[in-house]
Amino acid sequence: MIWIPITVAAAFCQVTRNAAQRSVMGGTGPWGATLVRFLFALPFTAAFVTLAAVLTRDPHLRASLAFWAPALLGGASQIGATAALLVAMRRAGFAVATAVQQSSLPLAALLGLAVYGDRLSAIGWTGVAVTSLALLVVTWPRAGASGERPVSGALFGLLSGLAFGFSLNAFRQAGHALEPGHPVFAAVITLAVVQGVQTLALTAYLALVDRPALAAVARAWRPSLAAGFWGATASAGWFVALALAPAGPVRAVGVVEAPIAAAAGRRLFAERLTAVQMLFGLIAAAGVAMTALG
Repeated sequence: MIWIPITVAAAFCQVTRNAAQRSVMGGTGPWGATLVRFLFALPFTAAFVTLAAVLTRDPHLRASLAFWAPALLGGASQIGATAALLVAMRRAGFAVATAVQQSSLPLAALLGLAVYGDRLSAIGWTGVAVTSLALLVVTWPRAGASGERPVSGALFGLLSGLAFGFSLNAFRQAGHALEPGHPVFAAVITLAVVQGVQTLALTAYLALVDRPALAAVARAWRPSLAAGFWGATASAGWFVALALAPAGPVRAVGVVEAPIAAAAGRRLFAERLTAVQMLFGLIAAAGVAMTALG
């Protein structure tokens, strides 16, 4: 059951990374802040790969099209998901955006049904419905709600959840194709490859269309290095947990991210949630858990 504390630690690291990314977004913009996540995580991910290589005996890596196709598609989806989440945090508030991003599980379930023919039990689909309705209430505009534009922020949060749900399925598929016999080692290698490609792609894009944002990323290297460390640690934790346990229970335990984000938003950004938002945030978390267990 070691995957449970690993998942909780990964959720904490993810919230810390999101907070660090948001802190640099003012100068770099959403795409620059997204680059921070991947660029400054690379040194730490390389250290994790080295450790995994030392602990793994006789790996047989198979970097075929079955690996590269889902790895690259998942990487592109994760870039869009991260940028959308950062915009959602600015418009709807840190805690609300993180709560809406939890929709990645129900949306992934719907995506799995449409694309892969995956099936959920009645409890699972009830969880999808409960989560969707609760998230609608959480993000509905009202007096005292966090954020400047909660409705558009909620839409970006839902887009982020859908993209994250797709990337999760893609990365699991890529790791299995790379080395099914050593899932932890394959997960870390997949993470390193995807982060490297993402860094190159985003750097090239910003060099062509937004060089000031690229310069701002370089100037903000101190907070960006912290975001990179927490991001690499969070990603490694999620991948290792998924290698040790099914995705449903791991994602259910990961819902702990929502209350952590609410506490962080209040402490770091002076955000306040209404009583209704807090109540339906808990209901949404329960719906996510039902979906995961279904």
